[in-house]
Amino acid sequence: MNLVLKGEAPVKTTPTCSKQRRGVRIVSKAKVPLPPQLKRVNLNAAGIDIGAEEHWVAVPPGRDTEGRDVRRFGAFTGELCALADWLKQCGIQTVAMESTGVYWIPLYELLVERGFEVLLVDARQAKNVPGRKTDVLDCQWLQELHTYGLLRGAFRPVDQVCILRSYLRQRSMLVAYASHHIQHMQKALEQMNLKLSHVVSDITGLTGMGIIKAILSGERDPVKLAKLRDPRCKSSEAIVARSLEGHYREEHLFTLQQAVELVEFYQQQMTACDRQIEACLRQFEEKSSETPVTTRRRKRRRGGIAFDARSYLYRMTGVDLTRIDSIEANTALTVIGEIGLDMSRWPTEKHFGSWLGLAPGSKVSGGKRLSGRTKPSANRAAAALRLAAQSLNQSQSALGAYFRRLKARLGAPKALTAAAYKLARIVYRMLKYGAGYVDQGEAVYEERYRDRLLRNLKRRAAELGFQLTAIGLNSGQPALA
Repeated sequence: MNLVLKGEAPVKTTPTCSKQRRGVRIVSKAKVPLPPQLKRVNLNAAGIDIGAEEHWVAVPPGRDTEGRDVRRFGAFTGELCALADWLKQCGIQTVAMESTGVYWIPLYELLVERGFEVLLVDARQAKNVPGRKTDVLDCQWLQELHTYGLLRGAFRPVDQVCILRSYLRQRSMLVAYASHHIQHMQKALEQMNLKLSHVVSDITGLTGMGIIKAILSGERDPVKLAKLRDPRCKSSEAIVARSLEGHYREEHLFTLQQAVELVEFYQQQMTACDRQIEACLRQFEEKSSETPVTTRRRKRRRGGIAFDARSYLYRMTGVDLTRIDSIEANTALTVIGEIGLDMSRWPTEKHFGSWLGLAPGSKVSGGKRLSGRTKPSANRAAAALRLAAQSLNQSQSALGAYFRRLKARLGAPKALTAAAYKLARIVYRMLKYGAGYVDQGEAVYEERYRDRLLRNLKRRAAELGFQLTAIGLNSGQPALA
């Protein structure tokens, strides 16, 4: 670009980098040097941009003998091995990569096996400057941020817990698929106007499956079908017989047959998955050889783990997490499979709750709190704790009283999150310090809440120039004086 001043000859500038656009020469600015306070922490760091078909890798300048600081590698296993070999040749010790889908898993596991320190980074933390988005720039940006220690790795438990987590996630997926086909069974029954799902609590139970299989075998008499009712069924035999007077059609019976076969198939797969989970739990180090003491009657939930997971969890952790109200063995196993056994990864219980996405938000500006909403999270451990908190509504415990008080004041959604946060803090303390949980009871909680309320009332009355006094000898009711 030529700059012309009045009364002077044109002066030609010397750009650092330029490009032609529509006949106009545009000069780009020189790279701004970094401040001296910013020090290089990881001198042997590399950055990898993960993709489905290719990976772009950036290393510090001058490490490659051919002068290629950025290279492209395919996603095949042989090329992943070549990528690891090239990083070794460049003297790389630590690597940063984004957690893109599931494409990072093979490369992550390979690099860890080769002895690299791998940092799995959330894509929101490593977002580049807007307007500059290429694979080459992304890997260079990751490498630069990691060099200066500006990236934090995502949580990933030890390999033994990762194996358990894979089995548990596979099982939860099987349960979800089986539930879809149970809905298909209900739909086929409704299409034939068979109201079985309205008179039995679960059509996959003894009464429901017995009647459905008899229907598929050719039985149509509602009286004979009702005689297959289990004695523990709450609906009478006459009501069951009336619900089975339907309009049988071949296409709906075919749909029902396939749905039943698929449900039974997924149940077999869940049984096989339970065997793998039990074998995995046997390999964990035992912290206690004792058997947990049964304190309350425990009813096995349909679709739950087939073996005694509570005993395995007690030997692994040294504490009985199922002593906490609303937390059963399935819930405790899900939480352990997601967070592991090492609580030192979180400095405090508040850090743990924030990682779960259950702690209140801290959006503050100008000294004013703008919002306390929790951040959106897809954490499976948090989802399990939220699900457990739902059963506190009928619990005659301190946690139950806590949940009902919050539900009346804040509403059910916020109360569920707060109760799940409280459960998470209890789990954290039990796993980190080995402390047992003892329920104080609903009455003790209500008494403590009343005392705390009275203290606050006395403080507010004193600020306004009043004094609270009790009315009556044993009433305990305060009054303003």
